[in-house]
Amino acid sequence: MSLSRLGFATARPFLMALDAEQAHRATIRALSCLPRGNARPADACLHQNVFGLAFPNPLGLAPGFDKNAEVPEAMLGLGFGFVEVGTITPRPQAGNPRPRLFRLAEDRAVINRMGFNNEGHVAALERLSLRPRSGIVGVNIGANKDSADRIADYVAGITCFNAVADYITVNISSPNTPGLRGLQSAAELESLLTRLNATRSGQARRVPMLLKIAPDLLDEELADIAACCSNGAVDGVIISNTTLSRAGLRSPHATQAGGLSGRPLRKLSTRQLAKFYLLTKGELPLIGVGGIEDAASALEKIEAGATLIQLYSALVYEGPGLIKTILDGLTHALQDRGLNSLSKLRGSKAATLAHQTDVGR
Repeated sequence: MSLSRLGFATARPFLMALDAEQAHRATIRALSCLPRGNARPADACLHQNVFGLAFPNPLGLAPGFDKNAEVPEAMLGLGFGFVEVGTITPRPQAGNPRPRLFRLAEDRAVINRMGFNNEGHVAALERLSLRPRSGIVGVNIGANKDSADRIADYVAGITCFNAVADYITVNISSPNTPGLRGLQSAAELESLLTRLNATRSGQARRVPMLLKIAPDLLDEELADIAACCSNGAVDGVIISNTTLSRAGLRSPHATQAGGLSGRPLRKLSTRQLAKFYLLTKGELPLIGVGGIEDAASALEKIEAGATLIQLYSALVYEGPGLIKTILDGLTHALQDRGLNSLSKLRGSKAATLAHQTDVGR
Protein backbone atom coordinates (compact mmCIF):
# COMPACT_ATOMS: atom_id res chain seq x y z
CA MET A 1 0.00 0.00 0.00
CA SER A 2 1.42 3.40 -0.97
CA LEU A 3 2.08 6.06 1.66
CA SER A 4 -0.72 8.22 0.27
CA ARG A 5 -3.21 5.35 0.49
CA LEU A 6 -2.04 4.39 3.97
CA GLY A 7 -2.23 7.97 5.23
CA PHE A 8 -5.73 8.45 3.86
CA ALA A 9 -6.93 5.12 5.25
CA THR A 10 -5.66 6.14 8.68
CA ALA A 11 -7.10 9.67 8.56
CA ARG A 12 -10.38 8.87 6.81
CA PRO A 13 -12.50 8.03 9.91
CA PHE A 14 -11.37 11.26 11.57
CA LEU A 15 -12.02 13.39 8.48
CA MET A 16 -15.43 11.87 7.81
CA ALA A 17 -16.46 12.54 11.42
CA LEU A 18 -15.87 16.25 10.87
CA ASP A 19 -18.12 18.71 9.11
CA ALA A 20 -17.16 18.66 5.42
CA GLU A 21 -15.65 22.14 5.47
CA GLN A 22 -13.73 21.45 8.69
CA ALA A 23 -12.33 18.27 7.14
CA HIS A 24 -11.23 20.24 4.09
CA ARG A 25 -9.40 22.83 6.16
CA ALA A 26 -7.73 20.09 8.22
CA THR A 27 -6.51 18.49 5.00
CA ILE A 28 -5.10 21.77 3.68
CA ARG A 29 -3.30 22.40 6.99
CA ALA A 30 -1.79 18.92 6.96
CA LEU A 31 -0.62 19.26 3.36
CA SER A 32 0.90 22.68 4.04
CA CYS A 33 3.17 21.10 6.65
CA LEU A 34 4.56 18.49 4.29
CA PRO A 35 7.48 18.92 1.91
CA ARG A 36 6.68 18.28 -1.71
CA GLY A 37 7.09 14.59 -2.51
CA ASN A 38 8.57 13.21 -5.68
CA ALA A 39 5.79 11.80 -7.83
CA ARG A 40 6.60 8.81 -9.98
CA PRO A 41 7.50 9.99 -13.49
CA ALA A 42 4.50 9.54 -15.76
CA ASP A 43 4.62 7.08 -18.61
CA ALA A 44 5.64 8.80 -21.83
CA CYS A 45 2.37 7.79 -23.46
CA LEU A 46 0.52 10.07 -21.03
CA HIS A 47 2.48 13.23 -21.83
CA GLN A 48 0.40 16.02 -23.34
CA ASN A 49 1.56 19.20 -25.08
CA VAL A 50 -1.28 21.70 -24.85
CA PHE A 51 -1.43 25.54 -24.84
CA GLY A 52 2.32 25.53 -25.40
CA LEU A 53 2.79 23.70 -22.08
CA ALA A 54 4.26 20.23 -21.50
CA PHE A 55 1.98 18.29 -19.14
CA PRO A 56 3.61 15.16 -17.64
CA ASN A 57 0.19 13.53 -17.54
CA PRO A 58 -3.38 14.68 -18.34
CA LEU A 59 -4.86 14.43 -14.83
CA GLY A 60 -5.27 17.71 -12.99
CA LEU A 61 -6.70 18.87 -9.69
CA ALA A 62 -9.82 20.96 -10.25
CA PRO A 63 -10.22 24.33 -8.52
CA GLY A 64 -12.11 24.50 -5.26
CA PHE A 65 -9.70 22.32 -3.33
CA ASP A 66 -6.88 24.85 -3.08
CA LYS A 67 -8.79 28.11 -3.21
CA ASN A 68 -5.97 30.29 -1.91
CA ALA A 69 -2.93 28.69 -3.56
CA GLU A 70 -1.71 27.24 -0.28
CA VAL A 71 -0.66 23.74 -1.36
CA PRO A 72 -0.12 23.47 -5.15
CA GLU A 73 3.34 21.94 -4.71
CA ALA A 74 2.05 19.28 -2.32
CA MET A 75 -0.68 18.28 -4.78
CA LEU A 76 1.76 18.13 -7.69
CA GLY A 77 3.91 15.89 -5.51
CA LEU A 78 1.03 13.44 -5.19
CA GLY A 79 1.16 12.83 -8.93
CA PHE A 80 -1.18 15.34 -10.54
CA GLY A 81 -0.02 16.52 -13.94
CA PHE A 82 -1.22 20.02 -13.12
CA VAL A 83 -3.08 21.90 -10.40
CA GLU A 84 -5.63 24.68 -10.76
CA VAL A 85 -6.00 26.98 -7.75
CA GLY A 86 -8.93 29.26 -6.95
CA THR A 87 -11.48 30.54 -7.61
CA ILE A 88 -9.83 33.84 -6.64
CA THR A 89 -11.60 37.21 -6.66
CA PRO A 90 -9.99 40.68 -6.57
CA ARG A 91 -11.03 41.39 -3.01
CA PRO A 92 -11.24 38.85 -0.17
CA GLN A 93 -14.74 37.63 0.54
CA ALA A 94 -16.24 35.34 3.14
CA GLY A 95 -18.61 33.52 0.84
CA ASN A 96 -22.03 32.21 1.78
CA PRO A 97 -23.16 31.36 5.34
CA ARG A 98 -22.26 27.95 6.76
CA PRO A 99 -23.06 25.12 6.41
CA ARG A 100 -22.32 25.35 2.70
CA LEU A 101 -20.53 22.09 1.84
CA PHE A 102 -22.24 18.70 1.97
CA ARG A 103 -21.14 15.13 1.34
CA LEU A 104 -23.72 12.96 -0.40
CA ALA A 105 -22.11 9.63 0.40
CA GLU A 106 -24.98 7.55 -0.98
CA ASP A 107 -24.51 9.24 -4.33
CA ARG A 108 -20.71 9.60 -4.24
CA ALA A 109 -21.31 13.30 -4.71
CA VAL A 110 -20.82 16.73 -3.14
CA ILE A 111 -23.03 19.82 -3.04
CA ASN A 112 -21.40 23.16 -2.39
CA ARG A 113 -22.62 26.71 -2.17
CA MET A 114 -19.34 28.19 -1.00
CA GLY A 115 -19.77 31.45 -2.90
CA PHE A 116 -16.17 32.12 -3.98
CA ASN A 117 -14.85 32.33 -0.42
CA ASN A 118 -11.18 33.26 -0.74
CA GLU A 119 -8.46 35.59 0.50
CA GLY A 120 -8.29 37.69 -2.67
CA HIS A 121 -5.72 38.48 -5.34
CA VAL A 122 -2.99 39.90 -3.11
CA ALA A 123 -2.69 36.87 -0.82
CA ALA A 124 -2.70 34.36 -3.67
CA LEU A 125 -0.25 36.39 -5.74
CA GLU A 126 2.20 36.49 -2.85
CA ARG A 127 2.11 32.71 -2.45
CA LEU A 128 2.37 31.98 -6.16
CA SER A 129 5.27 34.41 -6.53
CA LEU A 130 7.24 32.35 -4.01
CA ARG A 131 6.63 28.90 -5.51
CA PRO A 132 9.50 27.20 -7.37
CA ARG A 133 7.56 26.89 -10.66
CA SER A 134 8.50 23.21 -10.92
CA GLY A 135 5.10 22.09 -12.20
CA ILE A 136 2.09 23.46 -14.06
CA VAL A 137 -0.26 25.59 -11.94
CA GLY A 138 -3.28 27.36 -13.39
CA VAL A 139 -5.23 30.14 -11.69
CA ASN A 140 -9.02 30.21 -11.74
CA ILE A 141 -10.37 33.77 -11.51
CA GLY A 142 -13.81 35.07 -10.60
CA ALA A 143 -15.75 38.20 -9.74
CA ASN A 144 -16.69 39.53 -6.33
CA LYS A 145 -20.34 39.05 -5.43
CA ASP A 146 -20.89 42.79 -4.87
CA SER A 147 -18.84 43.96 -7.84
CA ALA A 148 -20.25 46.88 -9.81
CA ASP A 149 -18.34 45.74 -12.92
CA ARG A 150 -17.75 42.01 -13.07
CA ILE A 151 -15.86 42.16 -16.34
CA ALA A 152 -13.43 44.58 -14.67
CA ASP A 153 -12.86 41.94 -11.97
CA TYR A 154 -11.81 39.42 -14.62
CA VAL A 155 -9.56 42.03 -16.26
CA ALA A 156 -7.94 42.54 -12.85
CA GLY A 157 -7.41 38.79 -12.53
CA ILE A 158 -5.69 38.57 -15.91
CA THR A 159 -3.42 41.46 -14.99
CA CYS A 160 -2.66 40.23 -11.47
CA PHE A 161 -1.71 36.64 -12.28
CA ASN A 162 -0.14 37.06 -15.71
CA ALA A 163 3.41 36.76 -14.37
CA VAL A 164 2.85 33.76 -12.08
CA ALA A 165 0.21 31.55 -13.73
CA ASP A 166 0.92 28.87 -16.31
CA TYR A 167 -2.64 29.41 -17.53
CA ILE A 168 -5.66 31.40 -16.36
CA THR A 169 -9.23 30.11 -16.24
CA VAL A 170 -12.12 32.55 -16.50
CA ASN A 171 -14.85 31.09 -14.32
CA ILE A 172 -18.26 32.44 -15.39
CA SER A 173 -20.21 29.30 -14.54
CA SER A 174 -20.43 28.98 -10.77
CA PRO A 175 -24.09 28.70 -9.70
CA ASN A 176 -23.30 30.22 -6.30
CA THR A 177 -22.76 33.86 -7.31
CA PRO A 178 -26.12 35.33 -8.36
CA GLY A 179 -26.22 36.39 -12.00
CA LEU A 180 -22.72 35.16 -12.82
CA ARG A 181 -23.88 32.53 -15.32
CA GLY A 182 -25.47 35.33 -17.34
CA LEU A 183 -21.97 36.04 -18.66
CA GLN A 184 -22.32 32.85 -20.72
CA SER A 185 -24.89 34.49 -23.00
CA ALA A 186 -23.54 35.29 -26.46
CA ALA A 187 -23.62 39.09 -26.15
CA GLU A 188 -22.12 39.23 -22.67
CA LEU A 189 -19.51 36.59 -23.43
CA GLU A 190 -18.36 38.40 -26.54
CA SER A 191 -18.01 41.62 -24.55
CA LEU A 192 -16.09 39.81 -21.79
CA LEU A 193 -13.67 38.09 -24.16
CA THR A 194 -13.07 41.28 -26.14
CA ARG A 195 -12.01 43.17 -23.00
CA LEU A 196 -9.92 40.30 -21.70
CA ASN A 197 -8.06 39.86 -24.96
CA ALA A 198 -7.39 43.57 -25.14
CA THR A 199 -5.85 43.28 -21.68
CA ARG A 200 -3.81 40.23 -22.67
CA SER A 201 -2.37 42.01 -25.69
CA GLY A 202 -0.74 44.55 -23.40
CA GLN A 203 0.96 42.01 -21.13
CA ALA A 204 4.66 41.18 -21.23
CA ARG A 205 3.92 37.47 -21.75
CA ARG A 206 0.92 35.78 -23.29
CA VAL A 207 -0.53 33.33 -20.79
CA PRO A 208 -3.05 30.78 -22.10
CA MET A 209 -6.63 31.78 -21.21
CA LEU A 210 -9.35 29.17 -20.72
CA LEU A 211 -13.09 29.51 -20.23
CA LYS A 212 -15.05 27.34 -17.77
CA ILE A 213 -18.72 26.74 -18.61
CA ALA A 214 -21.74 25.16 -16.95
CA PRO A 215 -23.20 21.72 -17.75
CA ASP A 216 -26.78 23.02 -17.70
CA LEU A 217 -26.65 24.81 -21.04
CA LEU A 218 -29.11 24.24 -23.86
CA ASP A 219 -27.81 23.12 -27.25
CA GLU A 220 -28.24 26.58 -28.76
CA GLU A 221 -26.35 28.12 -25.83
CA LEU A 222 -23.50 25.67 -26.33
CA ALA A 223 -23.40 26.58 -30.01
CA ASP A 224 -23.27 30.30 -29.20
CA ILE A 225 -20.38 29.77 -26.78
CA ALA A 226 -18.52 27.63 -29.32
CA ALA A 227 -18.86 30.44 -31.86
CA CYS A 228 -17.60 33.04 -29.36
CA CYS A 229 -14.58 30.86 -28.53
CA SER A 230 -13.47 30.42 -32.12
CA ASN A 231 -10.67 32.25 -33.95
CA GLY A 232 -8.35 32.37 -30.95
CA ALA A 233 -10.69 34.15 -28.53
CA VAL A 234 -9.67 31.56 -25.91
CA ASP A 235 -7.00 28.89 -25.82
CA GLY A 236 -9.29 26.22 -24.41
CA VAL A 237 -12.58 25.46 -22.68
CA ILE A 238 -13.23 23.55 -19.45
CA ILE A 239 -16.42 21.45 -19.40
CA SER A 240 -17.89 21.57 -16.88
CA ASN A 241 -18.65 23.30 -13.63
CA THR A 242 -21.18 21.90 -11.13
CA THR A 243 -24.83 21.28 -12.00
CA LEU A 244 -28.12 22.48 -10.55
CA SER A 245 -29.77 19.17 -11.45
CA ARG A 246 -30.87 16.90 -8.60
CA ALA A 247 -32.33 13.99 -10.59
CA GLY A 248 -31.89 10.53 -9.12
CA LEU A 249 -30.21 11.49 -5.86
CA ARG A 250 -30.74 9.39 -2.73
CA SER A 251 -28.94 11.37 -0.04
CA PRO A 252 -30.91 13.33 2.56
CA HIS A 253 -28.76 16.31 1.52
CA ALA A 254 -30.15 16.18 -2.02
CA THR A 255 -32.36 19.23 -1.49
CA GLN A 256 -29.52 21.50 -0.38
CA ALA A 257 -28.97 24.52 -2.60
CA GLY A 258 -25.74 24.81 -4.55
CA GLY A 259 -23.78 23.08 -7.26
CA LEU A 260 -23.69 19.29 -7.46
CA SER A 261 -20.45 17.49 -8.37
CA GLY A 262 -19.25 13.90 -8.34
CA ARG A 263 -20.72 10.74 -9.82
CA PRO A 264 -24.20 12.14 -10.71
CA LEU A 265 -22.56 14.81 -12.88
CA ARG A 266 -20.57 12.34 -14.97
CA LYS A 267 -22.92 11.62 -17.87
CA LEU A 268 -24.28 15.14 -18.17
CA SER A 269 -20.85 16.77 -18.25
CA THR A 270 -19.52 14.14 -20.64
CA ARG A 271 -22.41 14.65 -23.03
CA GLN A 272 -21.84 18.41 -23.05
CA LEU A 273 -18.12 17.86 -23.56
CA ALA A 274 -18.75 15.62 -26.56
CA LYS A 275 -21.19 18.12 -28.06
CA PHE A 276 -18.71 20.94 -27.67
CA TYR A 277 -15.96 18.85 -29.24
CA LEU A 278 -18.16 18.26 -32.28
CA LEU A 279 -19.22 21.92 -32.44
CA THR A 280 -15.58 23.02 -32.51
CA LYS A 281 -14.57 20.17 -34.85
CA GLY A 282 -11.90 19.04 -32.42
CA GLU A 283 -9.87 22.17 -33.07
CA LEU A 284 -10.06 23.69 -29.58
CA PRO A 285 -8.35 21.99 -26.61
CA LEU A 286 -10.90 20.92 -23.98
CA ILE A 287 -10.55 19.92 -20.34
CA GLY A 288 -13.11 17.38 -19.16
CA VAL A 289 -14.38 17.63 -15.59
CA GLY A 290 -17.28 16.06 -13.73
CA GLY A 291 -17.73 12.63 -12.20
CA ILE A 292 -14.26 11.24 -12.82
CA GLU A 293 -13.74 8.56 -10.19
CA ASP A 294 -11.73 5.81 -11.89
CA ALA A 295 -9.75 5.04 -15.03
CA ALA A 296 -12.90 4.18 -17.01
CA SER A 297 -14.57 7.53 -16.37
CA ALA A 298 -11.28 9.33 -17.08
CA LEU A 299 -10.90 7.50 -20.39
CA GLU A 300 -14.51 8.32 -21.27
CA LYS A 301 -13.77 12.05 -21.02
CA ILE A 302 -10.86 11.67 -23.41
CA GLU A 303 -12.98 9.65 -25.84
CA ALA A 304 -15.59 12.42 -25.62
CA GLY A 305 -13.03 14.99 -26.72
CA ALA A 306 -10.93 16.04 -23.73
CA THR A 307 -7.20 16.59 -24.06
CA LEU A 308 -6.82 17.06 -20.30
CA ILE A 309 -9.05 16.03 -17.38
CA GLN A 310 -9.61 17.22 -13.81
CA LEU A 311 -11.15 15.82 -10.64
CA TYR A 312 -11.82 16.86 -7.06
CA SER A 313 -14.96 15.32 -5.52
CA ALA A 314 -13.79 11.71 -5.90
CA LEU A 315 -10.78 12.49 -3.69
CA VAL A 316 -13.21 12.97 -0.81
CA TYR A 317 -14.19 9.31 -1.02
CA GLU A 318 -11.14 7.62 -2.56
CA GLY A 319 -8.19 9.62 -1.28
CA PRO A 320 -4.95 10.48 -3.11
CA GLY A 321 -4.29 6.87 -4.13
CA LEU A 322 -6.89 7.48 -6.83
CA ILE A 323 -4.36 9.52 -8.81
CA LYS A 324 -2.06 6.56 -9.42
CA THR A 325 -5.02 4.25 -10.03
CA ILE A 326 -6.30 6.48 -12.84
CA LEU A 327 -2.91 7.08 -14.44
CA ASP A 328 -2.06 3.38 -14.38
CA GLY A 329 -5.47 2.60 -15.84
CA LEU A 330 -4.96 5.03 -18.71
CA THR A 331 -1.58 3.51 -19.49
CA HIS A 332 -3.06 0.01 -19.50
CA ALA A 333 -5.91 1.15 -21.76
CA LEU A 334 -3.41 2.38 -24.31
CA GLN A 335 -1.34 -0.79 -24.08
CA ASP A 336 -4.43 -2.94 -24.56
CA ARG A 337 -5.24 -1.02 -27.74
CA GLY A 338 -1.66 -1.03 -29.03
CA LEU A 339 -1.47 2.77 -28.92
CA ASN A 340 1.33 5.04 -27.73
CA SER A 341 -0.55 8.30 -27.18
CA LEU A 342 -3.82 9.46 -25.65
CA SER A 343 -4.25 11.83 -28.57
CA LYS A 344 -5.23 8.83 -30.70
CA LEU A 345 -8.28 8.28 -28.49
CA ARG A 346 -9.34 11.92 -28.19
CA GLY A 347 -12.87 12.38 -29.49
CA SER A 348 -13.07 8.80 -30.77
CA LYS A 349 -16.53 8.32 -29.23
CA ALA A 350 -17.75 11.92 -29.29
CA ALA A 351 -20.56 11.26 -31.75
CA THR A 352 -21.95 8.48 -29.54
CA LEU A 353 -21.45 10.21 -26.19
CA ALA A 354 -23.01 13.45 -27.46
CA HIS A 355 -26.31 11.64 -27.81
CA GLN A 356 -26.44 9.63 -24.60
CA THR A 357 -29.77 10.24 -22.95
CA ASP A 358 -29.36 9.02 -19.37
CA VAL A 359 -27.81 12.18 -18.01
CA GLY A 360 -29.84 12.85 -14.90
CA ARG A 361 -31.91 15.69 -16.27
